[in-house]
Amino acid sequence: MSFVVDKKQARATIDAAVAKGVCTALFCTGSFWNAEAILRAADNFAKKRGIRDIPVVVAMTSNYAHMPQAKRVSRCGDARIGFRAVMEYCKILTEGPDAPYSNVAAMTHLDHADPALDAWALTECFGLLSSVMFDGQAYPYEENLRLTKEYVERYGENILVEGVVEGLAVGDGKTAAQNDDYIEKAARFVENTNVDFLVADLGTEQQSARTEAIYLGKRAKELTKALGKPMLALHGASSLGDGQFKDFCKDGVIRANMWTRIVRESGKYAAKRLAGRIGRIEADEFEACEATAYINDNIDHAAQTMEEMLDKLGYGALAEN
Repeated sequence: MSFVVDKKQARATIDAAVAKGVCTALFCTGSFWNAEAILRAADNFAKKRGIRDIPVVVAMTSNYAHMPQAKRVSRCGDARIGFRAVMEYCKILTEGPDAPYSNVAAMTHLDHADPALDAWALTECFGLLSSVMFDGQAYPYEENLRLTKEYVERYGENILVEGVVEGLAVGDGKTAAQNDDYIEKAARFVENTNVDFLVADLGTEQQSARTEAIYLGKRAKELTKALGKPMLALHGASSLGDGQFKDFCKDGVIRANMWTRIVRESGKYAAKRLAGRIGRIEADEFEACEATAYINDNIDHAAQTMEEMLDKLGYGALAEN
């Protein structure tokens, strides 16, 4: 299956996972090496469990104020170059029988796309994307609804669209409000916009350094019932501790987004390994000095962590036996 950018194929891939009780993992990236770590994790997991065409989403933000990942890819900081380069890199790594990760069904995703700042990516990158998050959370509810509806009407035939009703917590310890009309607003938003996925506020924190957030499973079930089908996307999954992932798909959460904690932990691991090479570096040993050793340590640790996440999300159920 390899590089998946066709809307119908991506939809069918996600639906097949949901049918087996699996919430599809959406891993973000801000570098070539973390993109490969995503594919490597999925491929390793598939080999161990006997899974064909293992599905995973490779995601990237562009000009998102809290974390413009595409700008981080290159030293020049050009979001367009960074975004296209990483998506093409994923295609090279997965497309064709000789590609190292051809057993991975890599679905690509534009995350937190602002209607104005990211207009170029929202309208010009369909050949590199299977889905986008049309992020109108900075706008008043009615304006967000209108803009999202217009985008789906114009481009929805080409691409899967995530929508979001209102602001999400970003590393500040906030939890979702329980005493508002959120579910009613969400149901109206989905009915009027016809988005494919709804990014739901389920108590998690984006870009959080902690793992003490509490997943609001009851809210997820209530939302899914109100929406009439499983279509929830959860952001900030890495803010959750072990044991909070097992009911995602049952509750209607069919995509789970994670990145920050994985990057922090793999960076710290690679840094410790780098410090252990200081003597060799001072002795001018090339392999110790050159960046490849640090990058490979980063890739290997991130891939291992992502494999563990795939297990938590129930990916074992995708095994053919």
